[in-house]
Parts: sequence; structure tokens; C-alpha cells
Amino acid sequence: MSMAKRTDTQSPAPHAADSHDLIRVHGARVNNLKDVSIEIPKRRLTVFTGVSGSGKSSLVFGTIAAESQRLINETYSAFVQGFMPTLARPEVDVLDGLTTVITVDQQRLGADPRSTVGTATDANAMLRILFSRLGKPHIGSPQAFSFNVASVQASGAFKVDRGADRTRTVKRTFTRTGGMCTRCEGRGTVSDIDLTQLYDDSKSIAEGAFTIPGWKSDSFWTVRVYAESGLLDPDKPIRRFTKKEMQDFLYREPTKVKVEGVNLTYEGLIPKIQKSFLSKDKEALQPHIREFVERAVTFTTCPECDGSRLSAEARSSKIRKLSIADACAMQINDLAEWVRGLDDPSVAPLLAALRRTLDSFVEIGLGYLSLDRPSGTLSGGEAQRVKMIRHLGSSLTDVTYVFDEPTIGLHPHDIQRMNDLLLRLRDKGNTVLVVEHKPQTIAIADHVVDLGPGAGTGGGTVCFEGTVEGLRAGDTITGRHLGDRTVVKEAVREPTGTLEIRGATAHNLQGVDVDIPLGVLTVVTGVAGSGKSSLVHGSIPAGADVVSVDQGAIRGSRRSNPATYTGLLDPIRKAFAKANGVKPALFSSNSEGACPTCNGAGVIYTDLAMMAGVATTCEECEGKRFEASVLDYRLGGRDISEVLAMSVTGAEEFFGAGEARTPAAHRILERLADVGLGYLSLGQPLTTLSGGERQRLKLATHMAEKGGVYVLDEPTTGLHLADVEQLLGLLDRLVDSGKSVIVVEHHQAVMAHADWIIDLGPGAGHDGGRIVFEGTPADLVAAHSTLTGEHLAQYAGA
Repeated sequence: MSMAKRTDTQSPAPHAADSHDLIRVHGARVNNLKDVSIEIPKRRLTVFTGVSGSGKSSLVFGTIAAESQRLINETYSAFVQGFMPTLARPEVDVLDGLTTVITVDQQRLGADPRSTVGTATDANAMLRILFSRLGKPHIGSPQAFSFNVASVQASGAFKVDRGADRTRTVKRTFTRTGGMCTRCEGRGTVSDIDLTQLYDDSKSIAEGAFTIPGWKSDSFWTVRVYAESGLLDPDKPIRRFTKKEMQDFLYREPTKVKVEGVNLTYEGLIPKIQKSFLSKDKEALQPHIREFVERAVTFTTCPECDGSRLSAEARSSKIRKLSIADACAMQINDLAEWVRGLDDPSVAPLLAALRRTLDSFVEIGLGYLSLDRPSGTLSGGEAQRVKMIRHLGSSLTDVTYVFDEPTIGLHPHDIQRMNDLLLRLRDKGNTVLVVEHKPQTIAIADHVVDLGPGAGTGGGTVCFEGTVEGLRAGDTITGRHLGDRTVVKEAVREPTGTLEIRGATAHNLQGVDVDIPLGVLTVVTGVAGSGKSSLVHGSIPAGADVVSVDQGAIRGSRRSNPATYTGLLDPIRKAFAKANGVKPALFSSNSEGACPTCNGAGVIYTDLAMMAGVATTCEECEGKRFEASVLDYRLGGRDISEVLAMSVTGAEEFFGAGEARTPAAHRILERLADVGLGYLSLGQPLTTLSGGERQRLKLATHMAEKGGVYVLDEPTTGLHLADVEQLLGLLDRLVDSGKSVIVVEHHQAVMAHADWIIDLGPGAGHDGGRIVFEGTPADLVAAHSTLTGEHLAQYAGA
């Protein structure tokens, strides 16, 4: 029997659910975005490019990611939302086709002294369970292996009320075994006060033995308490004190004494110093006090736990001759091998999960770390890759991953591995959005969005949307610079001296001896984890007159801005005060000149509990932050709010000549323009700056200091290809003015521009930590002996 053939070849109509293959953004106005409308393809890799400050983060993080997070939070009950951070709806007309967003940003992991790589991921928790199950001898639950849990013993009685005069006394004892070392309280280091920094023991108290800042001989509360307490002989040199006098002098418990009929409290010198100086946040202290604290307090490895943070009991329990302290101190790729050798069916699911986590570390290029590494010592790029680990083995698909410059801190050799990971996330059916400047990563994009054309108010529009080939052919700043190549510097400067480092062993350094030339531009390079930061930040001898500029967060609230942070506001306030014959405090929005309605914030924040808080522009001052009468005072035809709204470039011109000429302000503005921040407005809140902008703001501030050696940690972070040239010009000017500049950097353009290169390697972790090359860039290219040399030769076309 023959079957009838189908004659209609028409395919069925597409399902309605398959038509949502775009993320649509219409009318985005967050920060400097100017009514941006774009369509982003789903399940593709889209790279956002543009000069620093063009609006990339405002579009990707401030609009798309922020709205997705807000909508997810709204799915929880009002009770749960009360415990969550409140998010305001971004300023955008339409956001359509959003999926769940997972953000992987550059924010450093918290520098809490108790936080390590192991606690920041799930690896430590899994190891603790493993040792509590398999460790011999068995010492207790997973808590017994945690350096954040102290051992506790308690016993007592309490009454239980049964009503109608019936009460019953119940006795209970409670014990908890924790793994915390009792000596250092789980910190791994103990602080020691250097007594030679507190007093000169050859002098008596009456002769002014104390060398503590602010301790004057006539002060009732400090020196005179010791001199006239009756417990010590004020005329005897401290070195001749008896054992009892020394005990009273240094450690005596608070005791009431009378000095000239006034009741005062006498306390030993050590507890007094700890209370008055060491209990405060070091960053908040005045510079001279902070300098004293850094001199007087030394941190040494805890002698009891040898820096492992764990108690002797926790270290006594072992699996295959290894304690949990040994496991955490191992390099992660070695630990992964050790875990692979364990085979116990009773913990099979746990071993599988632990192997997956450790293998993810190795795969993402962090196999050189150890789990006991403090999380605060990780660079921005390392912190970002640690956060990626939990997403690598995820079974989720159809989510949007948002990355903020994932190649930061990566050597050109490691970028290919990161590219493979991004493509793997995309191929699982996810949308991947990447903010990036490196041509190697832009090249793998399915879709490119180029923002610009300039920065700040000169940016915020879409200059190009399409393929990478289209970008190369297009006439945008990014397109023109995508194929940039730099010729290796031939004529190098002669050093004026050397900075000697001998026997450096910080982290993975293997007894490194190196002479860093002074008076030139030195670039320290090598693959991620080869020991660059350990050499530059951890090994330069104390007292070397070094100004270190890293990418750490800037301290400041939403009231802080570039003008307040750099000290620019002081000369501006004084100039306004002088021109108008009034006092400077009127021109501060944090002082007398503040608008009384919004207290100088410019906006009024309304907290709506679990709903998103609302910030509305203050109606009284219209967001200008100042009292109306203050705005009547002018300088050069502008009021104070108009000056704070100016860009750095505009203000540089304004304060450079004419009636508003203010040399002190002009000098600071010149430095801000020099580091490529000419587009920032003076009153822009610091909380809106990117990581690269923060570092350059710090650099501009430090340029006024007298330090002879500048150490910069990847200053090209967040810089567009076009801005790198400007940075190189700035580094040249610093060197030509007599400074020595040491730069930790992976960017080939900076390497090619160096006078001297120090290359560490050959690999990462225990495969690195050695100097593999020292010399000029031309010699490095000619030698072709290291990974860095090969990539630099490729870049320079040599």
C-alpha cells in the first residue's frame, strides 16, 4: 500500500516564545547616557567598548544588570525584601527581554583579616567536612577545623516557669570545639609593640623619655600621670627600673591615683597605647600618628600555630599524613591532585564537589594560589576570577553573564584561556556581556557596541553597533586604534642609581636578588601569579621613599567628589571668599553654605523599607546643594554650583587666567588632566567612578608628594587604547622630572616604552618566583627567551 506524499513544504510558523531573542534598551539616561537605544542579541557574546568614561558601565551595569536584579528582588515577599539592599529603578524608558543577570565585577574581595581564598569560595567548608569525617584522630564536627570558631565551655542553671507557682531548675553544660588558635585568635599573626619607638630608655620620665606624638611633658592625662603617680621614680632612667617598676610602667591594670589633688586613672603604657592608638581605624588617623603606629607596631607570624590560624588539635587530625593546615597551604593545583587520590565511598559526593571546585581554580588560571592566602592580598583581576569559579560548572542556561574587563591582571599569554571560558559560557546558551578594552578579547565578539565619542559629557551615545570587521572599518576612536602597534624603544635612559632587593621570599618568590634601576621607567612583568606584586609591594625595603598607587578602593561617601578628595575645594573656597569678602565655610555644601532642606546632598533620600528607596532632586536648591544666598556670590561670573558642575578641562581654563586665576587650584587641575581625567566633573560623586578612574585620581593626588620612587599597579586598567598614549606621556614626564617609576604591567605598549624590563616566571606559583630576564625591551624581543618576549615581539612586529 503506497503512502500519499505530502505536497506542502511550508515550515510551521515559529513559536511565539522563540521570538524573544533580543534585549531591547530604549531611552537609557543613567549617569552620562544620552537617551541610548540599542538591541543586544541573546545567547551571543557582546563586547562593549569605548574610551574610559564613555558610559559602558552605566549601560551594562547601571541599566541592564541593575534592572534585572531589581526585578528578581521583587519576586520575594515583602518580609524577605526587608533584609535585602534596596535598588532604585534605573532611568530608562523601556527595558525588554531581560533575563536573570549574574554580575562578575572587579570589586576587590573584602580585606577582612579572617577572610582567605578558601573562605571566600566553598573550598574551605568542604575541606572541613572532609577532615571531620576522615581525619584521624577524630576531633569533632567541621567547626573543630574552622579558624573562625573559638572553643567554648559553659555550664549553669536556669529556671523553667511551668505556671501556677510551678518552677523547675534545669542544669545544663555546653561545649563547642572550635579550631581557632587561642594565641592569635585565628588571624595567623600577632602584633608586637616595639618599645624603642615609645620611649628612650636612657632618659628618665622627667627628662622627656617619651617619643609618642602628642605626649607633652606638661600634659595631665599622659606624661604627668606617670611622673607623679607615686608608683614610679620620675628621675630614674627607665633602663634602671626594678622588675616591679617595669611591670607597673608597662602593664599595670587601671588604678586610681591623685595628681595635684585631681583624681586620675593610671594605666600601664602598653594597654594605654592599645586603647588610644591601636583600637582606631588606621586609615582614619592623622598622617603623623599613622606613621608612628606603622613604626611602633610590628606584625609577626604567630609562634603557636606558625601562621596556620588553627589550634594544635585541629592540626593533629590528618588524612594520609596531611593536616587541614597543610592542605590549605598547598598550591591549589597540587591540592587538586591530592584530593583526586582520595577514594572513600562514604564521602563520594563531597569529594566530587571539592574536585570540581579545585579544578575550576586551575582551569581559570588560579592554580598557583593557596587556600590560606588572605583574600585582601588578591589583585582586582584575581578577585574577579575567584568570583567566576562558582559559575563555571553551573547547569544554568539562558542567563546573562556580565563581566567588567575580565582580562585585567592577565598576561597576553593567559588572555586566550579567558576567551575560551567566555565562549564556553556563551555556547551553553547564555548571553555574555563584556566591558573590555583589549583587542584580543574584542576580536572574539559576535556583536560589538562602541560608546563615545568622548568621555563624560562628551560621551554617552552609541557610535557603532555591529561586527568586529565593521568596527575595524568604521571611523570611531576604537576602530582606528584596534590595530595599534608600538615600536620597541631603542634609546633608553641611563639609571642614576639602584634600589637593591636581596633574598626576597614574599609569597612564591624564591630568594630573589634584583637591582631595580632608579631615575628610569622600569616595567615589572610576567604571567599572572609569577610574583610581580610580591616583589614590588612586598619586598621593597622600608624607608626607600616610595609612593605606592594601587587599585584599592577610595575612602569616601556619596558626598565625596574629585574636588573634595584632591583638596581642590580648599583653594576654590578661599578664592570665592576673598572675591566676595565673606568666610570660606559658606562655599562648602557640607558646612555653613549647605541647603537647609537637603543638608547639602542635592537630593532627598526617602527610605521605603523593602521597596526601592527614592532619591528626588531637592526642590529648594534644585539639586545645586547650596543655600540660595550663597549662589549670589560669584567668581569670574560663575557661582560655586556652576564651578562644581564644570569638567576638569573647563575648570583648568577657568582658574588659569582672568579674574578667577587661582594658581593653587590650577596646579591640582593640571595633574587631574595629566592622568587623563579631564572629562570628570568636579562635583561627580566618587561612588560613580570606575576602578581605573579611582587609581588615576589617586595618582593625581600622589603626584604632589615628595616621594622619589613611584610604584604603579597596572595603571592601564580601564584605559582605552587611545588613552594609553597619554598615560605613557605622563610616565615620561614623571621620569624626566627626576622621579623613578616602577610599573607592574602586562600591556605591551607600556613594555615597549620601558627603559628597563624585569620579567618574572617562568610560570605561576611555585613554577614562578624567579627573575627570567632583566634588560631593555629591545634585548627582550631579540632574546625570544620568555613568554613575555614572544608576545612583545609579536606585538611590535619584530
